[in-house]
Amino acid sequence: MKRNAVLGYSVVLLFLTTPPFYAQEDQEIQVEQSSEVFLEEYTDEFQEKFFEALKQKGIQNHDRAINLLLECSEMDPGNSTIAHELAKAYLAEKQYANAKTHAMEALGSVPENYWYLNTLTTILEAQGEQVEDIKNTIPYANPTLRRNLALIYFRQEAYARALKLLNGLESSFFKKDLARKINDSLSLAAATQKLEIANQEEQDDGTADTVLSNYKKDIEQLFLKEDFSATVTQAGEAREAYPLQPFFYYFQGAALLELGEVNRAIAVLEEGLEYLFDDELLANKFYKTLSEAFTKVGNSSKANMYANKIKTGS
Repeated sequence: MKRNAVLGYSVVLLFLTTPPFYAQEDQEIQVEQSSEVFLEEYTDEFQEKFFEALKQKGIQNHDRAINLLLECSEMDPGNSTIAHELAKAYLAEKQYANAKTHAMEALGSVPENYWYLNTLTTILEAQGEQVEDIKNTIPYANPTLRRNLALIYFRQEAYARALKLLNGLESSFFKKDLARKINDSLSLAAATQKLEIANQEEQDDGTADTVLSNYKKDIEQLFLKEDFSATVTQAGEAREAYPLQPFFYYFQGAALLELGEVNRAIAVLEEGLEYLFDDELLANKFYKTLSEAFTKVGNSSKANMYANKIKTGS
């Protein structure tokens, strides 16, 4: 038990003091260097097998590394570091089932460990899965785990998934900072897209209006003209092209409400809220329309909840 604590402490300390934006390869090198200091309380046999496993892994001899790590695991059952190393070794051999089992074991022991989650995410993606698919078998409710997952999705440029996770977290500096970084990335991507479209359109017909701007203008005009059926259709097309733009969710939801399709309107509007950040005016429109929709279906609790979210003076 004491040996488990010592090795675990060394690796956890390292993870806490190493920013997660560093390259994973550098992290692994530091783990090996740190482990050498703290393994003094392990038996000579354990140390020999552990470092030989790391050596074999380094020269891509993963079969040998796996066998040695399994021997280490028998000597020190439940060691999350060993489980994580096994997960990576099995992943390298494309033995995804074994890799997944050991990655989940490591994460289950230390849910707050960013790198354990990162490895599990990589394994799942290789099998066409996501962490959300197995959330009932891991400590998914752990807030640090969910923050780490949002950060992983951000690094993968899976911005919609990252934003969805952030919306389920309590307000914090991390949440605000990562949301800002995501929006900055989206703005940069949109600016790049805008420039490319503008350049192409200037070559084609001399106009610099973007497709996104045209969509917004057309949809808003259709709604103001009370052509709600056309608004629903046009906003739906815009959502497919720009799934992270809450503007289109709002107008499609509002038009559906006008057409009497209340439940469908609620579904679209609540989905759109997942992509809404730092736009108080649009947020108030969402909340007002949702309050009206829930009033229509007789859900006064939800109607009042959204009504109370509306900020006055906006």
